[in-house]
Amino acid sequence: MGQTSSDRRDVLADWLLGVAEFTHAHWFFGNLYEAVVKIPDRVAASAPSSDLPRTPFGAGSPGRYYAPIAPLSAPAAVAALVAGWKHSDNKAWLMVGAASSATGAVATAYLLRSVNPKLFFSPYPLEETRRRPLLKRWYRVHALRLTASAVALAAIHHARTIRLRSNG
Repeated sequence: MGQTSSDRRDVLADWLLGVAEFTHAHWFFGNLYEAVVKIPDRVAASAPSSDLPRTPFGAGSPGRYYAPIAPLSAPAAVAALVAGWKHSDNKAWLMVGAASSATGAVATAYLLRSVNPKLFFSPYPLEETRRRPLLKRWYRVHALRLTASAVALAAIHHARTIRLRSNG
């Protein structure tokens, strides 16, 4: 007997939860590492390593580590919410995960468009008087992003655990 539409949707929901959990773990621990070792301070204060301008994927930039996986985080959380909507036992956790993920994505977009270009990609390191306020703003928004990624990871993990228990 073949799989029903409901069975396929459950398999998809399980797969999406796995992807969402993995991508959010990557995002959370990467964000935590950036804050703990103060990557922004180091990158903002460093001079270009050659005559080439500093870029989002240049030496020392965390962009090259985030680029392959981070863009999948929010879409995976939202897709897991849609695919798992019929399961009332984890609907609330999926909503929290998707909302937190979206919040973190918006905070990231703000940093990428408004703060990072000035702080990290100027031809030369900024003077301390210009760098400090930008770093302060970066860390404030990053705290929101770190919190959002932690909440999303916890909610998605909890939703996935409920699904695994109900399927097992």
